Amino acid sequence: MDLSIYPLSFFLSAAALVPCAIYAWNHRRMGWGLPMLMVLATTAVWYHGDGLYNNYENYRVIIGDAALSAGWWQVLLFIVTFAVLVRPIHRWMNQRFLKRRSHLMLYAETSKLSRRSVQSQIDQLAMAMLTAWLALMAIALIRVEFNFTGLFAPYLGDRASPWGRGRLGGGFSALLSMAGYIQILMAAGFGVLAAVSHNPKTRGIAITVCCLAFPYYLLDRTRNTMLATMLPGILAWVFLRVKGSYLKKGAILFVFFMATNSWFAFVGENRGSGPISRTIRSEMDKEDEAEGEEEEEEEGSKHEGLSMFSELGYLNLFLDEGTYDPPWGMRYYAELANVIPRGLWENKPTIGVDYAIARGFGTDDKDDAGGGINASIATGMIGQGVVNFGRYLGPMAAALLMALWVAILARQDLRGNDPARLLLCGIGMILTFNIGRDITLLVLYPFLFGWLLILALDFSKSQKQEARGSKRVRGGR
Repeated sequence: MDLSIYPLSFFLSAAALVPCAIYAWNHRRMGWGLPMLMVLATTAVWYHGDGLYNNYENYRVIIGDAALSAGWWQVLLFIVTFAVLVRPIHRWMNQRFLKRRSHLMLYAETSKLSRRSVQSQIDQLAMAMLTAWLALMAIALIRVEFNFTGLFAPYLGDRASPWGRGRLGGGFSALLSMAGYIQILMAAGFGVLAAVSHNPKTRGIAITVCCLAFPYYLLDRTRNTMLATMLPGILAWVFLRVKGSYLKKGAILFVFFMATNSWFAFVGENRGSGPISRTIRSEMDKEDEAEGEEEEEEEGSKHEGLSMFSELGYLNLFLDEGTYDPPWGMRYYAELANVIPRGLWENKPTIGVDYAIARGFGTDDKDDAGGGINASIATGMIGQGVVNFGRYLGPMAAALLMALWVAILARQDLRGNDPARLLLCGIGMILTFNIGRDITLLVLYPFLFGWLLILALDFSKSQKQEARGSKRVRGGR
């Protein structure tokens, strides 16, 4: 690898990650350290990983050194601003919980997870989730006309799509989207329960649901949902169940990383050929014919999914050329407005259409189901800031949002005496990697719905406690 092709700003931005990561690790027991580490790792993978993993020479030819160098300065600005903001924002948002310590670290470093009271809460959570999952799957089966194979065993046939809808949606499409996000939340949750439960019955139920739920995502073409559903359970198993040093845990994670990288490469190469399950069967049919033949493709082992730095480079190029003007926060506004169903707000602002058109993915038909584009383009969490507020304020705006996200995750961790909140925190940590592609509710909806469900359960518990208290008062009289 020729490092001489990279500008000074690349090395400075990469170097800035080191002290920030050490600072976060040293404060891992304070609630915000682990989420901060996850954001830094996300930055390293989506940006520095893109620059090292993909063809940087090709970026230089297409985008140009000036725009790429500016992009690395923006990455550095994001990292520094984020590191400065994390702690004060956490103290501002979580004042009531500052004296508490991370429950994630407590469970990882002690035997508290094995306590009967904790396992009893996990059993209760599992039964509640099982009821909700069965109800959701009943609706899904009705929508796919009881295609059990397509929903639970797509490796035996084509994958079913119970929540399918167009890009713009309309009518009841918001409910379909909500059901899809809840399904993601449930699948991820059962993966964690399978890892942390000590009750054979609860663990058996969780593993059974995982075997039924995971193929639906593993054989999809959307890699972010693969991570969102399966990675929480893997990390919970490695850090909360596997005994041994962090070196051993790191080795296990490396094996998982290599397997994931290979699978993503396969999905990336074949995602345009139809369902992945069909592609696998086709490849198996061709196995005998291909025996003895070897194709040599320079990029064949790469999944080419880490492209957020290249998008940041394109943004700088467009800003230099004057072919794109920042809408000053309108993209973030469109993200927030996404919670309102299009059936209630027909002219709800679209997300990312202007940038997709600037990238050359516009269509002549502005009224089609695709919203006037033939592909949506992720800009990356830093690039999204630049899209909204330009090359200087943009990275700082993105850093502010990610610092707020760290505080939200820390709040769930510090309140982790409730296993449901700890489960939510773990899922949010994994979704952090996915929002490296864009800070969007389209990724965070599983977390949002899980949070709303916990609030509803907390409200129900408080109502029952008040009712019991009032009965005692009347009985005492």
